[in-house]
Amino acid sequence: MSAHFDVLIVGAGLSGIGAGYHLQTNCPDRSYAILEGRDCIGGTWDLFRYPGIRSDSDMYTLGYSFRPWTAPKAIADGPSILNYVRETARVYGIDQKIRFNHRVVRADWSSADSRWTVEVERGPEKTIERLTCNFLFMCSGYYKYEHGYTPDFPGIADFAGRVVHPQKWTGDIDYAGKKVVVIGSGATAVTLVPEMAKTAAHVTMLQRSPTYVVARPDEDKVANWLRARLPAKLAYGLTRWKNVLFGMYFYRLCKRDPERVKKLILGGVRHALGPDYDVATHFTPRYNPWDQRLCLVPNGDLFQSLRSGASSVVTDQIETFTPGGIKLKSGNALDADVVVTATGLDLEVLGGLEIKVDGADVDLSKTMNYKGLMYSGVPNLAAAFGYTNASWTLKCDLTCEYVCRMLNHMKANGYAQVTPRRNDPDVTELPWVDFSSGYIQRAAARFPKQGSRRPWRLYQNYALDLVTLRFGSLKDGALEFMPARGPTATIGSPSKSVGQAA
Repeated sequence: MSAHFDVLIVGAGLSGIGAGYHLQTNCPDRSYAILEGRDCIGGTWDLFRYPGIRSDSDMYTLGYSFRPWTAPKAIADGPSILNYVRETARVYGIDQKIRFNHRVVRADWSSADSRWTVEVERGPEKTIERLTCNFLFMCSGYYKYEHGYTPDFPGIADFAGRVVHPQKWTGDIDYAGKKVVVIGSGATAVTLVPEMAKTAAHVTMLQRSPTYVVARPDEDKVANWLRARLPAKLAYGLTRWKNVLFGMYFYRLCKRDPERVKKLILGGVRHALGPDYDVATHFTPRYNPWDQRLCLVPNGDLFQSLRSGASSVVTDQIETFTPGGIKLKSGNALDADVVVTATGLDLEVLGGLEIKVDGADVDLSKTMNYKGLMYSGVPNLAAAFGYTNASWTLKCDLTCEYVCRMLNHMKANGYAQVTPRRNDPDVTELPWVDFSSGYIQRAAARFPKQGSRRPWRLYQNYALDLVTLRFGSLKDGALEFMPARGPTATIGSPSKSVGQAA
């Protein structure tokens, strides 16, 4: 007989560990387990092991709301973040709830039973195991763990050196004293270049087009000052709100006056690289700030590396790989011993989970996203998905709180099912994420839509979401609550009559 839980959480990364904390704190009478496809805690922060890996958000907002980040560096390295996640799981006993090497592949919802049957591939043998739950909480991230995105570069098979995607970095990659080309100009590329340049003969960042790059100190002096004088939780909370409000202000400024922000950013680059550097070619994007995510370089390490001559930027397109490097469309060539394809992620909805509702396949691209966490027509399922313009964890914390509110509301009122319903004919469909980045656009057709107004609209605004998700009414006209149909699924007090929230 399969094991049953009130809630199954999928994924033991940053989001999944946070979900475990919120669930056992706010719904202590609910049973839960965390299913993790890999053999360890950490998700992204364990999977990615390329040189210099670090956060591109400050840890006072990327950290959990309930556990202060106390290290001096606000822009933390990957191993420090991984340790923070694992320590959080250990301190709160969440690690005892994790079932490792349990890869969730499909889930089948039964309205008659008010429960999910979740199919899992367990261990290297991929033994099939089935578990059941009343509520399914997906914290599996937004990209394929198996591989990253690499374009089909002509001639790549002819290259005599080593080609590696950062997502597949291994400890045996030797680049000391070698010529390295990093393809890309996003967050991963600007992290790799200065770190690899410390020991490589030379590192070239080859980009098709520039990205906005902003230098920022790796330590938050205000945060460190507050922490030295106030209790850790109070200092953390104040710093968190300081950074949240500044981030919101800067984002709004980018949207309201992009030319002003562009001048500020490019002015900083010119100051860092000197008057003779070709900023117009290599650091001036064709788009406005925050049309794509900005790249953060702590202490201006990328600029320092460029100034020293240890690295360089080439803005061009690849014609073909050659045995000794890369031939560019301009006619120039780059010699290389190692090529790193920092070309992005391959996005995936809910970790590639196959979903059925009452035997019918669910195409998530045909659904509408409810408050950034549920899907129209899909009962008792939520997913943690962070902000594109702020720290991931800010939205995930609020999502977890909202899920707990729903679960407690359902128990208090005898409901067994909650389903977002598209019942407003005036709501029109919009792209799920309004972002021009390549990795977003490549996957846009596979992702759910957002709606033109609440509760289907994603505002990418923490303050607004805080009010809505933490304090807003669950009776918003879109959530349909229903009692159990059968005796096996009752999760609260005696069932009430079927009703839709008004």
